[in-house]
This record gives sequence, structure tokens and C-alpha cells, in this order.
Amino acid sequence: MDKIFFKGQVLWAQIDANRHLRHSAYADFCAQARSNMLNSIGLSLTEFAIHRIGPILFREELLYHREIHLDEEIYVEVELTQFNAINSRFSFRHLVFKADGTKSATVHVDGAWLDLEKRKLTTIPAEWQDFIHKIPKSTDYIEINE
Repeated sequence: MDKIFFKGQVLWAQIDANRHLRHSAYADFCAQARSNMLNSIGLSLTEFAIHRIGPILFREELLYHREIHLDEEIYVEVELTQFNAINSRFSFRHLVFKADGTKSATVHVDGAWLDLEKRKLTTIPAEWQDFIHKIPKSTDYIEINE
């Protein structure tokens, strides 16, 4: 399965004082890639709204490898590295590449699902279990079932 879920051009508003991609833009690109990935497997924002569930992040770690500059084309791969079937916690790895294939950054996030009414962590609905199997997995993927 293809792991590329975002492609785009770096915009002027995403550049910092050092004339390269600002740190928060990496997070924005990765969040869009995750959203695109979930939408591609059938978990649209509408589905989240119906179930009154939203993702929440506990950790976001960014490792820089190469600078990205204004007007460069980039793409972002997303892969699930860990999923806990008992409490629905998840970890994703995002790889940010320049158009020529140069890896520019690795972004790791850990999170879970939030019940938007109770404002407490929740598990995913039973009917979403099949969706988890559609998410691209990393080669070091771990699933916790106990």
C-alpha cells in the first residue's frame, strides 16, 4: 500500500527567519497527511463527528535531517508503528521527503482517542476495528492485545 498521503509546495508563510521551513509547518504537514490517510480508509471528519470522537496527541517528536526551502515540493509518508487494541492508543511515524527523495525529517506522534462530550479518553467503536487493519504499518509495527 502506498504510504504517501500529502504532496505539496512549501509556501512563503511556512518559512522562518532562517529562510527554511519553520518547525511548526512540519507538524501541519504531518497532521494533514494523517487526516488524508484516515479519510482514505473511510474515517472522515464526518465519521468522527457522528461518533463524537477526536484524536488527541500526547507526544510529537521532530527529527530534522535536511533543510527544506521556499517553493520546494515535498511529500509525507505515514505509517502506524504501534496500536494498543485494548485502549486504542496509537503511534505514527511520518517521513517528510523532498521531491527528489531526500529524507528531510522524521516525525513521531503518540496519541489516543478522546470522547468529545465526556472529555475523557475512549476506545474506538467496534465498527472501526476493520479500519485499523487498513492503515499502512511500519516494518517495526507492534500491536498490543493484552
